[in-house]
Amino acid sequence: MHGQRPCCPARSCVGVRLVIMSVLECLSTEKRSQILAGAAKVFAEEGYEGASMSRIAHEASVSKGTLYNHFQNKADLFSVYVQNACSTYLSHVFSNVKEDGAPEEVLLSVADRMLTMMTDPACIVIYRVVMAEAAKFPNVAQTFYQAGPAEAIKRLTLWLTGAAADGRLMVEDPQFAAEQFLALVQTRTGLRRRLCLDHDVDPAFRDYVVRETVRMFLNRYAPA
Repeated sequence: MHGQRPCCPARSCVGVRLVIMSVLECLSTEKRSQILAGAAKVFAEEGYEGASMSRIAHEASVSKGTLYNHFQNKADLFSVYVQNACSTYLSHVFSNVKEDGAPEEVLLSVADRMLTMMTDPACIVIYRVVMAEAAKFPNVAQTFYQAGPAEAIKRLTLWLTGAAADGRLMVEDPQFAAEQFLALVQTRTGLRRRLCLDHDVDPAFRDYVVRETVRMFLNRYAPA
């Protein structure tokens, strides 16, 4: 027919390649998530030293070749596992934080979600694995500290710095104040849960810890 453009083979090939690349990328992401889920189970059961790449591959239902295509070694896999978990937890903890929010409102939200995170079984498993291996594998502890506690301190420090700058709080050392706040949140709960001394935290007491954490903090740092 007159006026109809002929099909461009080169353009068609490019389109097919893009579709194939998109499918492969989705499959790769799915496999990666599958591997991380298997790794989480094995690390929880065997610890870092006891976990083997063979066992992780088996648990994730992938070949060792596929496993090594995604992660160079066990240290690399553990690092990504910890970073992903910490990122997910902390994104939730700070998701309601408004840069110009009222201190009491912001701090109550952070304290509540931080305590939930600290007493979450999956989070406690990561902490125990790290503590068990820290002396022998310092890089394991460093990975956890940077992705978890240090990142939480950094985010809270940033907010406290802003609150101090506009007079909502009187904070001379925002980083130190952030560390104080995160320590207060763990009162009678964090350590006992990590040591398996308390399997459940009483909801009423949990709320009390959150309220008292914020009250004590504001007694120290609220403007006169």
